[in-house]
Amino acid sequence: MKIFVYTLGCRVNQCESEAIARSFANAGNEILKTSAGAELVIVNTCTVTGKAEQKARRVIRIFAKQAVTIVTGCYAQVSPSDVGALSDSVIVLPLTRKAELLELPVYISLHPEKTLYDNVRTFVSSPSITSTVFDYAATGFSYHSRAYLKVQDGCDNNCGFCRVHIARGRSVSLDADTVTVRALELEKNGYHEIVLTGVNLTMYDHEGRGLGGLLEKLLNRLGPDMRIRLSSLEPDHIDDLLLRQLEDTRVQPYFHIPLQSASDKVIKRVNRHYSSSHLEYVIDRLRKIRKDPFLACDVITGLPGEEDEDFQITKSFLEKHQFALLHVFPFSPRPDTVLYRAKDRVPESVRDERAKILRDLSCSLNLAYRNRQIGNNNEVIIEQHSEGKWSGLTGNYLTVTVDGVPENSYCGDLLRVKITGDGKAVCV
Repeated sequence: MKIFVYTLGCRVNQCESEAIARSFANAGNEILKTSAGAELVIVNTCTVTGKAEQKARRVIRIFAKQAVTIVTGCYAQVSPSDVGALSDSVIVLPLTRKAELLELPVYISLHPEKTLYDNVRTFVSSPSITSTVFDYAATGFSYHSRAYLKVQDGCDNNCGFCRVHIARGRSVSLDADTVTVRALELEKNGYHEIVLTGVNLTMYDHEGRGLGGLLEKLLNRLGPDMRIRLSSLEPDHIDDLLLRQLEDTRVQPYFHIPLQSASDKVIKRVNRHYSSSHLEYVIDRLRKIRKDPFLACDVITGLPGEEDEDFQITKSFLEKHQFALLHVFPFSPRPDTVLYRAKDRVPESVRDERAKILRDLSCSLNLAYRNRQIGNNNEVIIEQHSEGKWSGLTGNYLTVTVDGVPENSYCGDLLRVKITGDGKAVCV
């Protein structure tokens, strides 16, 4: 059977999708890179913005015309009726039952007399009580050259604009010993980088040691050629123990911070749990720990209560600290959140104009960062080979075309390179 898994949203979703794809591959099915020719499509959805849901609806309608389509993830959790109404070929499996998909390949193989649609429909109508949010433990990956390892789920924060904590529930963490066993297995299988993922990764906690304690344990066990990348770092849980672990050069110098706003007034208004001074402290420490790391952040424009002065404070903060990339989102009021019916909403035209200003700023900041890297040595994991050329991603998140790649190199290999500019590098 031919399977296509389509993922929207965060790296947790990507990690979970990879594990689902691997379960089908292990059962002898073919995992496709596109939906063309697929008999079964699995759509792993996101609900973080209205646009994410809009995109999900669009692709679901397309896929449902081609194949039996299972829709799961956060959007399927919070709006199952809306998703199910998109097509008679759509079968909805809520986020809370997503891990049951790991068992679906075996179920289908045991009932060859049924059509695929009937198999899936019967499977979904018989809930499993054994699956957990940490059952996703792929040892091989169909859509990525890096290994993904989920260590945390859920979130205890109640940010006024966010719907994800409603879908995902309270924060839970995978015990550090199990994380270590899974990481060592990935290293044994030849992966050179592990991306640690979580809905709120810095909320990870096991035996009171936090994410810093987990990193310390992993770095003590993993070899010198294994790299660790952190998916996202909420600023309110970045502490000194974690910052000390980031000094290890095996932790990639790429740090993504969901900043959202640098105005203390707006931060308080939307129930974020930090201050602009704490943001300053974190960023200054990261720059002292690692030489010119790639600092990315999420920013939301037009949050309720954001006046011109607040926007300028945020813009000045981003310029001062020379972020390398800004992920800019116009405020999207989400049902069931505190700010859904906020009275102090910013006009959409103003919200969108502020988003354009920050996106333009992101382009200039990113160009400045890339120019600063010219002449520097770095490491690249090569990912794609096209028309005789390899391309890949550096430790500090630069996509480059690599010249001088040794013969008999493979996707996922770790190479030393020198950055030459214009998106290029050469092996050294």
